[in-house]
Amino acid sequence: MEYKECEILIIEDNPNDAELMTRTLKKNHLANDLIVLEDGQEALDFIFCKGRYVNRKIEVPPKVIFLDLKLPKVNGLEVLKELKTNNTTKQIPVVIVSSSKEDPDIKKAYELGANSYVVKPVNFKVFIKTLSQIGMYWLAVNEKPN
Repeated sequence: MEYKECEILIIEDNPNDAELMTRTLKKNHLANDLIVLEDGQEALDFIFCKGRYVNRKIEVPPKVIFLDLKLPKVNGLEVLKELKTNNTTKQIPVVIVSSSKEDPDIKKAYELGANSYVVKPVNFKVFIKTLSQIGMYWLAVNEKPN
């Protein structure tokens, strides 16, 4: 299977949150090529081109990764650690999108190299607005190195 460029990689195990994120980003024309993965191990396989993603080109990384912390198999902090300690992937922007407002989670995420930490708003409309702003910033405003 051939994998094309992925602008946004969403790693989210809650199908409702993943669907809301996908719809919001596509509705606002922020991402045409978007992939959603449901667990940390599958995310690592995708990012590092292992398992069923062995044919994906690691030279074409996502433009940004939206990462939940509480994931099955491998938690989000472990995924973040693997990304940020690898020379090939450490420059990919990683935005933590979590329901956790707990300071230890926020502190640990930044210590491991998160580029941003966003708490999922409980209110539906606020969540949509927040996602639109995050997507706009990381895909249209932020400059990344070549």
